[in-house]
Amino acid sequence: MTPNVLQWRSEEETLKLIGILDRDSLMSFWDDRHTLLEGKKRLDLSELARVDSAGLAMLVHVQNTPAAGSSPILITGVSERLRTLIALYNLNDILIAEGAELAS
Repeated sequence: MTPNVLQWRSEEETLKLIGILDRDSLMSFWDDRHTLLEGKKRLDLSELARVDSAGLAMLVHVQNTPAAGSSPILITGVSERLRTLIALYNLNDILIAEGAELAS
């Protein structure tokens, strides 16, 4: 069984998450989140294969605790499976995603 891996790539004002965002993989990102998100306006999830409830909780926290003087980060590339998880946790009004037609 391969370990859960989360990677990221910085692209100008966007930070792209790649791989799996779950409770086993998110700590490396969590520890460096302030540095990684500095100056970023978007968090692109389009290359994530899977997100669990711990990953979703981290996304809510990241979006709702922006750096001083900055706007909340916009989440893009939300998969249908993640949209379903957002709806199941009743977070449609809390997690702001681009193309925000999140399942109700």
